[in-house]
Amino acid sequence: MPLAPGDDAPAVTAPNQDGETVSLAFAEPTVLYFYPKDDTPGCTVEANQFQRERETYADAGVDVYGVSTDGVDSHRSFCESEGLEFDLLADPDAEIAAAFGVELRNGKTARTTFLLADGEVQAVYEGVDPDGHAREILLDALEDDLVTLPE
Repeated sequence: MPLAPGDDAPAVTAPNQDGETVSLAFAEPTVLYFYPKDDTPGCTVEANQFQRERETYADAGVDVYGVSTDGVDSHRSFCESEGLEFDLLADPDAEIAAAFGVELRNGKTARTTFLLADGEVQAVYEGVDPDGHAREILLDALEDDLVTLPE
C-alpha cells in the first residue's frame, strides 16, 4: 500500500541517467512518478508529456523525477531517444519503490505518482492513465494551492 497524504516523505538517494547521485528530501514541491519500464508505449507517452509540461512545472517551482527499476544505461538511452530534460532515477533493487509502498508487478513498479512538498506526501495517484497525467497533477497542485504560477 503506497504512502498516503500527510505521511512523511522518505529521503531518496539514487543515480540518475548520467550516473550522478541525486539526493532528495522533498522540502520543495516535487512530482515523483514511478513507471514500469523505459521505452514502452505508455511510459513513453507519460515521459513525453512531463517533458512538454516541464517549463510550466519549473515556473510553478515544481521538480519532476521519474523512477523505475531500469538501470542507469537504460535511463540514459531513454532520455537521449526521447529528448527528456528531467532526471530519471534508477531503482534496480526497488528500494525507493519499497520506501514509498509502490507495488511491484513482475519486478516492475506499478504506475504510481506522488506529489510531495514540505517533506510530506501531498497527493497520491495510482493506476493512472499516462495520457494526460502530467497535466492532471499540475492542475490539481494549482487548484489545491500547493503551487502557484507567476503572473
